[in-house]
Amino acid sequence: RRRPVKHSVRRGQLLLRLIIVVSDVFFGTQPRQAMDFLKNVGRSVHRMMATSASGGTGNRLRVMKPTTPGMRGTVLLDRSHLWQGRPVRDLTVAMRSKAGRNNQGRITVRHRGGGHKRRYRLMDFKRSIVDVPGVVQRLEYDPNRSPYIALIKYDAMSAKDNLAYIIAPDGLKVGDTVVASRKEPVDIATGNAMCIRHIPLGAQIHNVETKPGKGAQMVRSAGSSCTLLEKNNETGYAVLKMPSKEERMFLLDCMATIGTVSNSDHKFVKLGKAGRSRWLGRRPTVRGVAMNPVDHPMGGGEGKTSGGRPSCSPWGKPAKGGKTRKVNKSNFLIVRRRDGRIIQKGAKKASYAAKHNIVAKPKPAPKKSAVAKTAAKTKRK
Repeated sequence: RRRPVKHSVRRGQLLLRLIIVVSDVFFGTQPRQAMDFLKNVGRSVHRMMATSASGGTGNRLRVMKPTTPGMRGTVLLDRSHLWQGRPVRDLTVAMRSKAGRNNQGRITVRHRGGGHKRRYRLMDFKRSIVDVPGVVQRLEYDPNRSPYIALIKYDAMSAKDNLAYIIAPDGLKVGDTVVASRKEPVDIATGNAMCIRHIPLGAQIHNVETKPGKGAQMVRSAGSSCTLLEKNNETGYAVLKMPSKEERMFLLDCMATIGTVSNSDHKFVKLGKAGRSRWLGRRPTVRGVAMNPVDHPMGGGEGKTSGGRPSCSPWGKPAKGGKTRKVNKSNFLIVRRRDGRIIQKGAKKASYAAKHNIVAKPKPAPKKSAVAKTAAKTKRK
């Protein structure tokens, strides 16, 4: 197993010697031009390695050396393979920072403010240009979302409407062709979009619509994807396994895109210093125990206290253990919870459990209240 490594090292050394000889021949009397030549060659090789290692998206991490306290432990993404210029002006709009304020100027979301000025990229979540193949012109960085975006050019459209931005799937490269269709099935290739009824079982998909024609709303963050588990033409629903392990029903006419969202290494990023958080518009988060009693229920005390009570918000609401889902949300479309519990009611629940060989746990008998017990005793007498 070690021989290929040795051979690759020797080949790299020979290639380096050859490059040095070529630079000496052409730039022997001009050392500065020779150094520039070597730098350009090194950058080209680095970009080729980044592109080949990740199937075109170039997901490589830059682990910084601890030369300064801010660099120690810093892990960033290598975006050298992305477009280095400005975005298409017609596909962007001005975005004014709210800094966590509502329409009355009051802070409704804390720890927001500052940050670099941004322009919002208009994304084609609906894949409005259907049955027309488009070519990937370039991959770009979008400061408003975690994945990369791809600029698509449709040659069959007019010059005004032939460009669009989509979320770049993992493995999509410049020059690839993508197509979307709502009525006809298309090739099962990365970046193609179609209705769920035309997608085979077991496929990895993203950019899923919740209502037909509304545009993609689910599975849009970096590195995420969901799996198509089953389709039922009688009910008109399909079951998808979401990134959270929740199994949920979607209409067969909802559109989805083949593949996994790009920039899967986003979860490994470590900003390294507080300044990078400020660049992103994130202000400091002060702990409650570090405040005064007038500012927080857990503030005050002599020395470093633990707060004197369970963790809570500045308004006294318990911070841990409570459910955050709205009580008026419907559970009709949820087949299985993230923890594996089946919550479908009636015949749908029974048919799903029988199909997947799931034995439901018997529910314990409800406990009688003290009033009910007293009434039962009185009735017996």
